[in-house]
Amino acid sequence: MIEVEGLTKTYGEKVAVQDLSFVARTGRVTGLLGPNGAGKSTTMRMILGLHRATSGSALVDGRAFVDSPAPMTAVGAMLDAHAVHPGRTARNYLDALAATHHLPARRVDEVLELTGMTEPSRRRVGTFSLGMVQRLGIAAALLGSPHTLVLDEPVNGLDPDGVHWVRELVRSLAAAGTTVLLSSHLMSEMAQTADDVVVLGRGRLVAAGAIADVVAAATASSVRVRLATESPAEPLTAAVTAAGGTTSATGDALVVTGLDSEQIGHLAARTGSVLAELTPQSASLEDAFFELTKDSIEYTTGGTTS
Repeated sequence: MIEVEGLTKTYGEKVAVQDLSFVARTGRVTGLLGPNGAGKSTTMRMILGLHRATSGSALVDGRAFVDSPAPMTAVGAMLDAHAVHPGRTARNYLDALAATHHLPARRVDEVLELTGMTEPSRRRVGTFSLGMVQRLGIAAALLGSPHTLVLDEPVNGLDPDGVHWVRELVRSLAAAGTTVLLSSHLMSEMAQTADDVVVLGRGRLVAAGAIADVVAAATASSVRVRLATESPAEPLTAAVTAAGGTTSATGDALVVTGLDSEQIGHLAARTGSVLAELTPQSASLEDAFFELTKDSIEYTTGGTTS
């Protein structure tokens, strides 16, 4: 389990992370989300002791990671997959890690096979594609069969098969009792991978909890309503408004927020409105993310040009 309590990091006058607290639980995948500059990588580096916190604490299984007597068995981490000398081979790099951490040599073969890197392992890292470098970084993180896994953008550069592989890998590790903390900018992939999310904005905690709870709290549920051609919209629209709901037109349908399908159905029956469609609309993690971080985006793009 990772426990972050009151974590703050300043660089001069710049506050990168401020009073951040959250828990990444054992046996679950926790996604760390936020716009660029939100403090995700800084937070991961403080958890791993690579950056010293200005104040607060970050504990892994009850202790600071820097105090671990066997670091690679406690935490496997990939923060920068390119942090390998390009002139070394993948196998040589992993062999050195295993030797310096007193890990059995056979474990190198196991992680190479697990990550699909056995065949190219004799090649120099400088010849690798971005996806291959990512796989090597994950292999290194897994080398010590760690109790906790911390991955920063692990699917960056991977093809669809590789993205699916990472998803299945981290979920299977969590199911076996590993604590997994990972970051990603791919909301759709995070929605399929993570159990819980921690959302940051400008270094502060914006939301945390199970994905379904965070999405429900950040977004309003809606229902798509389409009336039969012969049925005017005004009576139902007026009834929805009187009942505390809101409506907006989209194409040939109405989107109703603030009321559920059953309530809308009763109002339609009462007003004599003939329904052709009544479909609940589920908000996505991406919808919730944009709603939660709309005031925390440090870098915004301009409009389109013609």
